[in-house]
Amino acid sequence: MFDVFGSVKGLLKLDSVNIDNNIFRLHYKATVIVLIAFSLVVTSRQYIGDPIDCIVEGVPGNVMDTYCWIHSTFTIPNRMATEVIGKDVPHPGVRPHQEGDQVKYHKYYQWVCFVLFFQALLFYIPRYLWKTWEAGKMKMLVLDLNCPIIAEETKNERKKLLVDYFASNLHNHNFYAIRFFICEVLNFINVIGQIYFVDFFLGGEFTTYGRDVISMTEMEPEDRVDPMAKVFPKVTKCTFHKFGPSGTTTRIDGLCVLPLNIVNEKIYVFLWFWFILLAVVSGLALLYRLAVVLGSQARMYLLRAQARLAPRNEVELVARKCQIGDWFVLLLLGKNIDPLVYKELICDLARRFEGKEPV
Repeated sequence: MFDVFGSVKGLLKLDSVNIDNNIFRLHYKATVIVLIAFSLVVTSRQYIGDPIDCIVEGVPGNVMDTYCWIHSTFTIPNRMATEVIGKDVPHPGVRPHQEGDQVKYHKYYQWVCFVLFFQALLFYIPRYLWKTWEAGKMKMLVLDLNCPIIAEETKNERKKLLVDYFASNLHNHNFYAIRFFICEVLNFINVIGQIYFVDFFLGGEFTTYGRDVISMTEMEPEDRVDPMAKVFPKVTKCTFHKFGPSGTTTRIDGLCVLPLNIVNEKIYVFLWFWFILLAVVSGLALLYRLAVVLGSQARMYLLRAQARLAPRNEVELVARKCQIGDWFVLLLLGKNIDPLVYKELICDLARRFEGKEPV
């Protein structure tokens, strides 16, 4: 198991300088790790065995397995909705194909690992854009003031550099903040788009998948039709066309077991709940961001909470002088440098804005 997940351990490392927030990290760190881990699991045969095993008379098993994996398998949906395991047939959706039966082909299992990895890349794109646009600005401004031990003289010198920088670049950080806000919007658009993308990938079954699973648990056992078996059947059918000695085509029905779907059904139940939670949290974060952008009073309260050690009147003076971009940079600085140094920085900025030299 360590070999499977060892390749994603690099994503768990913490950045030395924080340039975003916890909700942003849920997208590019937590979700990316989950998706890559799931992609590795579905390709690890030592945990699930062969992804497909088919049984048919007159055709070698390995040939049938390869044929059905390439050409897909199928179930009969109208027999799945009316039959329950253990009552009429042993496997819902599987019976001899009769004329007029609606057939549902299952091809997704060939692509699950690739789709999961592709989704992980999509979740990382806003982070990549923000790192490119940010270009190490916050790391440059921190100036090692996030180190636990720093000489007093060095600290004062670097703090003065920060004060000088803000005094000379006041109101020049709006574009910096707007780019971050754009990435937050992209995160929300991405997770909503991912829900509908997976729904398309699974044939329109994903948007209600988790809800159907919950509804099934509330039903009486004899009335249950497992939605996971409908989307991810463990037993399906496959038709093999074999040429006989005279050149005629013989149609042979085979029964295929898909052990991989035991894993797939759990993966997509988890992803349904995770994407819904992530979409809700990201939507609330956008509402919060809108309130912050439109409300100067809200920005003042947040800066006071970040600079809780500084005098209230000096924090409010700095907040009144700052536009949204300046406020955003100051808030990020507060996440990265020592609280005592941050308090001194706010006090020195307040004195500079009042026309006094910082002490």
